[in-house]
Amino acid sequence: MKNKKTISLGVILLASIMFPFFSNSYWLDVATLVLFYVVLTQGLNVVVGYTGLLDLGYAAFFAVGAYTTAILMTTFGWSFWLTIPIAIVFAAITGLIIGGPTLRLRSDYLAIVTLGFGEIIRILAINLEITGSASGIYGIPRPSIGSYTLSSQLDFYFLILILAILTIIAVRRLGKSRIGRAWIYIREDEDAAEAMGINRVRLKLLSYATGAVIGSLAGCIFAIKMSAIAPLSFSFHQSVMILLAVVLGGLGSISGVVIGAVLVIILPEALRSMEDMRFLIFGIALVVMMIFRPQGIWPAKYETEDVPDDQTIDESFIDSDGDKPLSVKG
Repeated sequence: MKNKKTISLGVILLASIMFPFFSNSYWLDVATLVLFYVVLTQGLNVVVGYTGLLDLGYAAFFAVGAYTTAILMTTFGWSFWLTIPIAIVFAAITGLIIGGPTLRLRSDYLAIVTLGFGEIIRILAINLEITGSASGIYGIPRPSIGSYTLSSQLDFYFLILILAILTIIAVRRLGKSRIGRAWIYIREDEDAAEAMGINRVRLKLLSYATGAVIGSLAGCIFAIKMSAIAPLSFSFHQSVMILLAVVLGGLGSISGVVIGAVLVIILPEALRSMEDMRFLIFGIALVVMMIFRPQGIWPAKYETEDVPDDQTIDESFIDSDGDKPLSVKG
């Protein structure tokens, strides 16, 4: 079984590497956008899929990374690679800021707060002079690796492909870790998880911060690829599309979320010849999908198993001894 899975992953990776050499510039640009969504959906999957915290303002973290990189490169002349750790710090702080006041909120109330947060970030970008106001920031320099400057479609495709692979590996490892199992416990029953001794406050904050960091990394690359960013790129519509991909693929499922990201980008593009009808057809297809497959295209599989003694939940995240949680396969 493991050999089949390894072979399948190898084929997918090889196809991803070879795709640009057998594609035109249009589909290469679409594939690059798909990879951006793969990274963003994996970040949101940590918050919504693993921890069960409904977030309708995830594009805000995407914006934090993009604007941090753009401002530092255009205003202060920083190298792109030096802006990445700063963007990570800002995104983590932003995640803690939004996570702190919302710890007592659940379901619809949490969704409303995160929606408001996303709109606050967008409105700030429109009104602040340092973010270029409504016009945004233009003339973002291209990054360099030694003497080579990244400038072509192919360069940015492989750059975001590398980030997507690293993100998938990291999120998968998190899901199987002690922290990931605790997140799943919180998602399934927050009160029961707390009664078991799981420190839900710290784990929720960690979930928000982790999702924020992943979203900001995608934003950093988005800024240098486009060489210009504006508040319109980080609207509520983007947050909805990212959440849609997570739900469509399967909450908590790594493979499912990747499939969801592919579908929400590819389907509208494949229906482009139908002009105004394409979004209607796309919407009908999504409704039908949710009726007959509400758990998602590739739902996560959970099973109970004994957790080794060295894999118990870290003491910094518990208040007392608790039972061993679920493991996740996605």
